[in-house]
Amino acid sequence: MKTMNQLLSSVLAAVLAGVLGATPVLADTFPSKPIRLVVPFGAGGVADLTARTVAQKMSESLGQPIVVDNKPGAGGVVAGDAVAKAEPDGYTLLLMSNGTAVSAGLFKSLPFDAVRDFAPISTMGYFDLAVLASPNAPYKTMADLLAYAKANPGKLNVGTVNIGSTQNLAAELLKTRAGVDFLVVPFNGTPALTTALRGGQIDVAVEILGPMMGQVQSKAIRALAVLSDTRASQLPDVPTLMQSGVKDFDVSSWNALAAPAKTPKDVIARLNKEVQAAVNSPDVKKKLYELNVEARGSTPEKLGELLASEIKRWSDVIAKANVPKL
Repeated sequence: MKTMNQLLSSVLAAVLAGVLGATPVLADTFPSKPIRLVVPFGAGGVADLTARTVAQKMSESLGQPIVVDNKPGAGGVVAGDAVAKAEPDGYTLLLMSNGTAVSAGLFKSLPFDAVRDFAPISTMGYFDLAVLASPNAPYKTMADLLAYAKANPGKLNVGTVNIGSTQNLAAELLKTRAGVDFLVVPFNGTPALTTALRGGQIDVAVEILGPMMGQVQSKAIRALAVLSDTRASQLPDVPTLMQSGVKDFDVSSWNALAAPAKTPKDVIARLNKEVQAAVNSPDVKKKLYELNVEARGSTPEKLGELLASEIKRWSDVIAKANVPKL
């Protein structure tokens, strides 16, 4: 009997060790070293500056630096792959964006699954897109533009940045939702797009509002409408597309924070708490407002729902517009 008791004690000790090993204890010590935030864009852009602003604020309360690691390339695939394969311990994070959702429908194959291989943490910021025109263009309002497009199918040129970008696909979505036909002309970057718009080589453009805000405010370029469901706070007189008669149109660019799948839930909860505190702090709100970014956090669950819905939406747009797979 003594041998049996010893055996039972050994089994109980092993089970107890397993249970304790599975207990989420990381929250008590996390973080104990610097955190790496992988950003799928080059340094100096709106997304990079948003990430750095929020990361700096989080670092102050976490007591550890968050080091930004810029890994642009292949529509965010390089950065996503690096994080998907990282140790799921909370020390490697991804700046996720609507570009992550677009890539899911744009690429024939990816080295990761955007839903399965990441643990959502929180959104950080949203930024508006707009339909823009030269001040010399005959279109004074979005209604003018749509009336011309309907009366002259195929004659209107709408510029965007690269094929497969959110701006490019938003223009394709506009064709469907507004029931018009126009030519979408892609450019290699915002400077080339802006030059073509101001020089009259294209009629209008669909672009992120932030980099164009100075020219809009100086009246070098006219904003006809914003693409989200609410007006831009810095341009309260510019209507939304839905206010301009285009039904069911709500597109904005967004940034969020995610970790590798299987990151402990208590670590995700801690990081979510810190993101929420950062984006709700007055100094971060002010800095992001100056970048034309609306600071806005979310629960991990809401971010997961957003990602799934964006993947479906942009995959449908890509298929309908016959955008070639990469």
